[in-house]
Amino acid sequence: MRDMAHDNINPFIGACIDKPNVCVLSQYCSKGSLQDILENDDIKLDWMFKSSFLNDLIDGMLYLHNSPLKSHGNLTSSHCLVDSRWLLKISGYGLSALRSDQDKELTEYEVYREMLWTAPELLRLEGARPVYGTQKGDIYSIAMIMQEILYRTFPFFIGESPLNPKEIIDNVKKGDSTQPFRPNVSSYTLDHLEGKSVYKIILQCWEEHPDNRPSIGYLRRQLRSLNQGRKVNIMDVMISKLEKYASNLEEIVDQRTSELIEEKKKTDLLLFRMLPEQVAEKLKQGQTVGAELYDSVTIYFSDIVGFTLLSSESSPMQIVQLLNDLYTMFDNNIAKHDVYKVETIGDAYMVASGLPVPNHGRHAKEIATMALDLLRAMSEFKIRHRPDFQMKLRIGIHTGPCAAGVVGQTMPRYCLFGDTVNTASRMESTGEALKIHLSQQAKEALSLFPEFLITCRGKTTVKGKGEVVTFWLIGRSDNFNLI
Repeated sequence: MRDMAHDNINPFIGACIDKPNVCVLSQYCSKGSLQDILENDDIKLDWMFKSSFLNDLIDGMLYLHNSPLKSHGNLTSSHCLVDSRWLLKISGYGLSALRSDQDKELTEYEVYREMLWTAPELLRLEGARPVYGTQKGDIYSIAMIMQEILYRTFPFFIGESPLNPKEIIDNVKKGDSTQPFRPNVSSYTLDHLEGKSVYKIILQCWEEHPDNRPSIGYLRRQLRSLNQGRKVNIMDVMISKLEKYASNLEEIVDQRTSELIEEKKKTDLLLFRMLPEQVAEKLKQGQTVGAELYDSVTIYFSDIVGFTLLSSESSPMQIVQLLNDLYTMFDNNIAKHDVYKVETIGDAYMVASGLPVPNHGRHAKEIATMALDLLRAMSEFKIRHRPDFQMKLRIGIHTGPCAAGVVGQTMPRYCLFGDTVNTASRMESTGEALKIHLSQQAKEALSLFPEFLITCRGKTTVKGKGEVVTFWLIGRSDNFNLI
């Protein structure tokens, strides 16, 4: 008994034979008996579980039949224990003397119920029954357990059948070679192919004549063929599923990470449209962005001449649509230049170059080129609700020092401060339609680039400055872009 060692045999550890506390010590199986599991409707058993139990049962009995014990003799679903790994282990083998003492404590109903797994030829022997049964008798018992697993009911459908255990045993003992008394499984439908194959095996296993029943080796081969030669173990299947789940989880994580990266790119793109990229990165890292002083930048202001009159003749939605179309066209144009769009207020449009990243004296050239491009684009721009109306842009440019920084916490803005901003605004307000008005400083900054054509406007009265000499930017000689 103590030498019995197999994954599907519950090992015998010891026994207490002192009456009245006669007991057997064996390995603890936390899931209880197979009978307990089958009767528990809260435990859902798919074919994977059922197949695993069947294979464990056959493997355990194959080992037992090849052991010195040769047979079990008392095989029932209550002697099939299930451990924490959902591995079925056969118990109750051997120790017939202890078993006979236990039988004396059972009621008549319980005695006959325990006999439901016993083969008919052994039932007829009664007191002369072999101590450890027979191998063919075990095959009959296996058929009853198969019926329990397949249909999740007691043998002979006790509880559903009108017959009690004693009446069933009496009918089985009578025997009938043509139509012996067996569980009426034909009235129960099976919705899976494997179950139908097991049903055919069951019919062979509870044949009336023992010699017509298959051997345990044959049963093992039949079940293996149902599983394409694989040994089905619940833990192996669960581990395999976990591995597939882990692999699938990695794919999901990779996919979600890619989606997160894409969403982050969209968020960053939106943020970089609101704030300079360098400033936004510092804010994202939780750093404080202080104001910076720039020695020389060029600032552009423009507005639409006659916008107030146009607004009075248009609906609010038409104005919104007009400004959206106009500034979308502006944005597409300025993207070609090293400039930063500061803000738009109504029809006013403010752009700077030389900040937040200094571009070493190229800021005047970038703004001038952009201004010429915008004037050219304006000549082709059409208003949807007023296609005959010619939009006229008035532009002012000034070069000088300024400070820049982020202002506010709710909807923070990158703002420019200093006299340079005011002067650029004055250049725009004192300019003329379809012309680019330059300050003296802007003209001097552009003098480093001889391709720009500039003419002197003369003295212009500028608020807060008095009379100052200003200039017109009329084009570029390198591409004959004359206005």
